[in-house]
Amino acid sequence: MKHTIVYARDAVRDLDRIWEEVFSSSQDYDTTALYLEELQDKIEAKRDYPQSGIPLYYRENFTGYYFVRHKAYLAFYRWNDTVMFVDRILYGKSDYMSILDI
Repeated sequence: MKHTIVYARDAVRDLDRIWEEVFSSSQDYDTTALYLEELQDKIEAKRDYPQSGIPLYYRENFTGYYFVRHKAYLAFYRWNDTVMFVDRILYGKSDYMSILDI
C-alpha cells in the first residue's frame, strides 16, 4: 500500500535551506535540482514500506522516527496506516536529536 507523503512546514523549510546550500557550493542549477530530486526519490522509495527505513533509537528506546540518508542529509519521518509524515531533513553531522527534541 502506498502511503501519502506529507511534508511538515519545517521539512519544506529544510528543503529550501538545502537548495541554498547545495547551490552555493555547486553554483549550478542542474546539479542542485538533481541533488534535491534524488533526496526526494529516497524518501518516496519508502512509500510502500515505511518501516524499511532506519529506525531512530535514543537510549535503547525507539523514538517513533525512521530516517533515510542521502549523502550529507537525513530525512526523519513517522508513519501511520496511510500517511508518511516527513518532519525534518537535517544535516547528518548536526545535533539532530536535540533539533528533533528527543
